[in-house]
Amino acid sequence: MRHYLIAETNWKYIQANPYEVAVLPWGATEAHNYHLPYATDSLQNEYITTESARIAWEKGAKIGVLPNIPFGVQSGQLDIPFCININPSTQHAILDDIIGCLEDVGVPKFVILNGHGGNDFRQMLRELQADHPRIFLSTVSWFHVHSGQGIFTHPGDHADERETSMIMHLHPDLVLPKSEWGDGTENPSKLKAIREKWAWAPRAWTKATNDTGAGNPHESTAAKGEQYLKLVTEKLASYWIELAAADVNDLYEKA
Repeated sequence: MRHYLIAETNWKYIQANPYEVAVLPWGATEAHNYHLPYATDSLQNEYITTESARIAWEKGAKIGVLPNIPFGVQSGQLDIPFCININPSTQHAILDDIIGCLEDVGVPKFVILNGHGGNDFRQMLRELQADHPRIFLSTVSWFHVHSGQGIFTHPGDHADERETSMIMHLHPDLVLPKSEWGDGTENPSKLKAIREKWAWAPRAWTKATNDTGAGNPHESTAAKGEQYLKLVTEKLASYWIELAAADVNDLYEKA
């Protein structure tokens, strides 16, 4: 039994063993180029969270991973079948309920492990922290843990070499043959400020991309995915270990 996974753990164990950190993986359900499954974000999230929690648990950190939430913000993809959108206001309401439940029973720390670029929980946590002062709130996006530099040739941000390599390693049976892959080419904005990335606007996905991918996947390999996942899970585990041991009332070093 993996006690770091709450879904597999029982009340007999939990009532006798307090946890320091609750982790909520939050993914999405959306198209990933032609060749990857709609559950790509959630499949990656579930593995990364589970494996990093295992590493941390075996080093003594009391981490409890909650079930992954499979729906994210998809407001730019509403014209793509089965890209399921839930709005940020809905996410806020869900988090308010979950955090309240954890705070009420004395779980001291909570982290959202984000696996979808359309999700952004930072402003929500500013508000929720004020509403729930007895629990420390944090968020991590796994794709910011390690850039993949030195592993991947063609960086992108959706169904690219990085994501394709990970799913090839984790679930090769869910990846279409390479002959079916799109090139992941993007159509740049006509607005110079957005092209230069000092202005931002939501992307209309079927206009901004040609196959729903953003980044060339064609040099992906399962070996690259395995190498990258090892780096990410080990680094993420170091945060779980550090956070579990931390005194949330004493988090800043005086200059």
